[in-house]
Amino acid sequence: MKIVVIGSGLGGLSIATMLARIGHEVVVLEQQARVGGCLQSFQRGDAHFETGMHYIGSAAPGEPLHRLLTALGVLPAVRLSPLYRDAYDIVRLGGEEYCFANGREAFLDGMLRHFPDARQALDAYVQTLDEVSAASSIDRLFGSATDEGQAAAILARYQAVSTDAMLDSLCADHPRLAAVLAGRLPLIAARRGRTPYLLHAFITSFYESSAWRIAGGSSQIAHALVQQIAQAGGQVLTRCRVTAITADSHGVTGVQTADGRHFVADHVIADCHPAVTLQLVAAGGSSMLRPAFVHRIASLEQTPACFVAYVTFRRNTVPYMPSNLFAYAGASPWQCEEYVADEWPKGYLFMPMCDADGQRYMRSAMLLSYMKWSDVAPWADTRTGHRGEAYEAFKTERADRLLEAFGHDRPDLRQHIEAVWTSTPLTYRDYNSTPFGAMYGTAPDCRLGVAARVPIRWRLPGLLQTGQCVNSHGILGTLIGAIQTALHIPSAREPLARMFGVE
Repeated sequence: MKIVVIGSGLGGLSIATMLARIGHEVVVLEQQARVGGCLQSFQRGDAHFETGMHYIGSAAPGEPLHRLLTALGVLPAVRLSPLYRDAYDIVRLGGEEYCFANGREAFLDGMLRHFPDARQALDAYVQTLDEVSAASSIDRLFGSATDEGQAAAILARYQAVSTDAMLDSLCADHPRLAAVLAGRLPLIAARRGRTPYLLHAFITSFYESSAWRIAGGSSQIAHALVQQIAQAGGQVLTRCRVTAITADSHGVTGVQTADGRHFVADHVIADCHPAVTLQLVAAGGSSMLRPAFVHRIASLEQTPACFVAYVTFRRNTVPYMPSNLFAYAGASPWQCEEYVADEWPKGYLFMPMCDADGQRYMRSAMLLSYMKWSDVAPWADTRTGHRGEAYEAFKTERADRLLEAFGHDRPDLRQHIEAVWTSTPLTYRDYNSTPFGAMYGTAPDCRLGVAARVPIRWRLPGLLQTGQCVNSHGILGTLIGAIQTALHIPSAREPLARMFGVE
């Protein structure tokens, strides 16, 4: 079959790899000059930074991500560097720091040192992680797991309750523990009363067994996937912007590009924000999508946006830190996306960059904090590099405030910063065509059920959606979503099951 994939992010490149390797004629169309989407790395001087894939989990041999990346031909081409097993993530609340360790017993021992009377609450918490991990197994995608009904019930139960409500219930006698367990909220851009506990448990389980940085940059994953597509006979074309998804009375016929070309397709797979997919369908003139569906997708809330300061340290002055720091000004990690001007930033995430496994000193790192779209709305109609002096002054002022907060917590690191660059929600909007610069696209909402979900199969025959919005964001969630999308291609189930080692 002829298949066109719109977008070369992780979802697009991985599904193109799968379908090309099982014999389909696949072409990936990317509007930017470089492939990868949020897999891309970039340079500032001699320092590298990540655009989105900052660290990953479950990548040790035998673990879920290792299994997926190996099947896709990414490992061992990509170099991984482990984070510190006893403190791969550190949550700072109220001036006190709590370390998250890899491995069940190490995690429990670390938390019990701070909360010696909370063993029962912690046992109940890790039981929910085990349940979600088992119910979300790769084998279950192919109908190979046992107790299918039970697994579906588990997923539905944790999808219907918010993260904060579940943690408050599990830790009813230990509110500080509930706050600490929620402390890595930026990983899912969680919102109080809305973000499903299922997402928290899925992401937490992902990092629980092992955590890694991609030494030298996550763009290696994109390059490895492009190589796999080429070896299977597929194509990846850059600077090729899709302007319309064409269709007739039977379904999709292909896509039109800005340079006037028409790519014929039996299936079009959109690895872009669903709002962009709607625009492309409308541009093609199809009326098959129901107005109620169009309105629902167009009305979905977006996850919060962020401001990022990219910093370099003077050479050979700061020891490399194989951990991430989630720091908050107050005693709660919640609602940092809600602030008045003088409160910003209410919290931040500090992530060092890894240049090589075993490195001794830290050359570059990122500081990330939530930012409202309204803060940058005055420049919404401008383009990168032409936003004016007021915008540059705004970025400088916000970078100074973010560095001041960081310096309060880590004066030993702040004093060695050499240079600073910044990005805002406008940067992310323009780079990824994401409405309002949302970090993770559309926002899941436990109150809305399926109404908050983006479907894979749309009512325009031949049109499929993939990417972080259809399942979950992050590398594991996006890869599982790509498999779910690929399974909608006729006769794909058996060859894909063989590819991923499912019997």
